[in-house]
Amino acid sequence: MILVTGGLGFIGSHTVRALLDLGEDCVVVQRRARELPAVLAGARVEVEQADVADRDALLAIGDRHDITGIVHLAGPHPWLSVPSAPVEETRRVLDGLLNVVQAAQEWGVRRLGVASTIGVYFGATNDGPLHGDTPLLHEDTPLSISASASIPAFKKAGELLGGLLAGATGVDIVNYRISGTWGPLGHLDPFFAAPALVHAAARGTAPDLSHLMGPAFVEDGLDLSYVKDTGRAIALLQLADKLNHRTYNVGSGHATTNGQFIEAMKKVVPDAQIALPAGGDASHLVLDISRLKEDTGYQAEYDIERAVSDYLAWLRAGHQR
Repeated sequence: MILVTGGLGFIGSHTVRALLDLGEDCVVVQRRARELPAVLAGARVEVEQADVADRDALLAIGDRHDITGIVHLAGPHPWLSVPSAPVEETRRVLDGLLNVVQAAQEWGVRRLGVASTIGVYFGATNDGPLHGDTPLLHEDTPLSISASASIPAFKKAGELLGGLLAGATGVDIVNYRISGTWGPLGHLDPFFAAPALVHAAARGTAPDLSHLMGPAFVEDGLDLSYVKDTGRAIALLQLADKLNHRTYNVGSGHATTNGQFIEAMKKVVPDAQIALPAGGDASHLVLDISRLKEDTGYQAEYDIERAVSDYLAWLRAGHQR
């Protein structure tokens, strides 16, 4: 049985869905009580309400379930949920990670996967192999010691701690550097426009991009992954018989620009009001996913057009996000 922290959230619920589809039983740990999301409707999923920062509550789950693996996707965003208490919020994040590692050690789990982010590459020197004109970011790419935002800073620290604890505890700890992910149950991301463009097409309105950190242009792009592919990639990493590395990029392996996204959208919704101004940053973050493919056999199932069609159908069925 695989324990998934944050397993009723955005990426978590799709990871649980993928694990179930691959024949695994799952127990989900969620800090706040909530119903199963629609992607898990009717599924046989055990739900435990607990805060991973509460060590005793987390360890007690192992008394009720035979846990063989852990996927750690939970973790409050530092300083965002309690901006007036950065020290306490930081302590909760670190306690959560340490408690999950302790649980993995005490339960003798086969593998502990921990979510990281494409954001750890911000500021890195990108001199890897090319995808078109864009160098690919490899897991061995040297990272900057600094971080401009709290989440990449904590993910970098978490990777360092994970490596140290893996050696000390003997737990197989694996990092997932997850790319820009979008799709059912997702939120309007401040770093890329794709989710907002689909929502606008579903409503038949012009997109509201006021949530973005800056204006969006046609040439802006990023390594984007549809959440169903992201969840399946994580599930395959968790279940692989053998992994040859401690860190894996989880993404599409290519950049998707706003222009390409709009072109795909127009094929599905020809009258969508989603034009963006020309220009933008042609330098994109793109992940090298060779390790992921080689060690798990992963191949994406959703190209842009299929993903857009799937998400539009979801929204038009009455789901809010």
